[in-house]
Amino acid sequence: MFSLGKGDSPPRVPGWRLKDFPDLPDCVQIDKDVKVLKTQRGIEFVRTPDEQFQGLSNFDYEPHYAVIDDLRMHYIDEGPRDGELVLLLHGQPTWAYLYRKMIPPIVEAGYRVIAVDHIGMGRSDKPIDIGVHTFEQHVEWHKQFIASLGLTGITLFCQDWGSLMGLRVAGDLPELFARIVVANGTLPVLREGGNPFRIPNPVKIDCSLGSFEEFVGQRRTQTPPKDAAIALLAWAQFFQTWIRYSLTAPDFTPSQVVQVASYIDLPPEELAGYDVPFPSFIYKAAVRSFPSMVAAIEQNNVPAWENLGKFTRPFLFLGGELDLNMGRRENQERLTKHIPGAKGQPHERYPHAAHFIQEDEGKRLGEKVAEFIAATPQTG
Repeated sequence: MFSLGKGDSPPRVPGWRLKDFPDLPDCVQIDKDVKVLKTQRGIEFVRTPDEQFQGLSNFDYEPHYAVIDDLRMHYIDEGPRDGELVLLLHGQPTWAYLYRKMIPPIVEAGYRVIAVDHIGMGRSDKPIDIGVHTFEQHVEWHKQFIASLGLTGITLFCQDWGSLMGLRVAGDLPELFARIVVANGTLPVLREGGNPFRIPNPVKIDCSLGSFEEFVGQRRTQTPPKDAAIALLAWAQFFQTWIRYSLTAPDFTPSQVVQVASYIDLPPEELAGYDVPFPSFIYKAAVRSFPSMVAAIEQNNVPAWENLGKFTRPFLFLGGELDLNMGRRENQERLTKHIPGAKGQPHERYPHAAHFIQEDEGKRLGEKVAEFIAATPQTG
């Protein structure tokens, strides 16, 4: 088990590095012509060519970049600069493209929207060593991003891994946040020695693994079990297999994951938008390694969780009924009962929304965020 004890650093994921690429099995297609760059502290990374992002469906936004730790971190910045700020954080294996349905109604309501790509995803630079991608490292990169832009008075909207990182940052730096909206998200806190998740050691590509839909066997949008304990156990068992699949499948494809975990059927051109940042294997270290980062989470979120227990500014939870993990009512109640600012707020649950709620209810979510801001003016 890879877990944190007191004073330990987050574990590195054992597995392939750049030097391992020539030894990868034949089922992995290696692009040997990709230019590998290196930061001052020796992080090797690649940069997705700009032409990959041309002609994206419903996503014609000017790219912006902040340089964090010698890596370019991409973000979209739309709406009036003097408008209240909405920070959108995506999860795995997506990028800011996930927010193409939410951005227009928020901007139309007069608010400024910043949608960030995690380092390793979207148009951000992509470290190619899977061991670089730890939970604590990504939290630190997000703190540096917020500091580099001088962001304050933030209305945070976060989902999936964006919520784990976003709630951790908000808990560590609550003075920067005016409101928090969580959609299918959480902040895990586990007892010391109680993390059930394990990482393959070493990580080796498994050529027998096919597409994600074949691996799952069905869409993850079925009616959740009525027994909460059974639902949680089923999710934990699935997530362990998800860690293994993400790290070891030879052709990990983000669009397949998004479709399986959405209620609606996305058109081919929109599904393709999720794959354009990752034209070959070398670009996929982050999207592959994010699930395994949960193995390093135990007590390291405790201070942030305690601070959120004192967060009196507005907090809203929006849940997809068909998300068997972060959208579960029990998860919603865990957050809304703990965070004082959740009291009396118009929390909602969406019966036809799965994990990628931004795809299933994107326009409505954007309107909901705008309504929430208007109904909860800042008081100082």
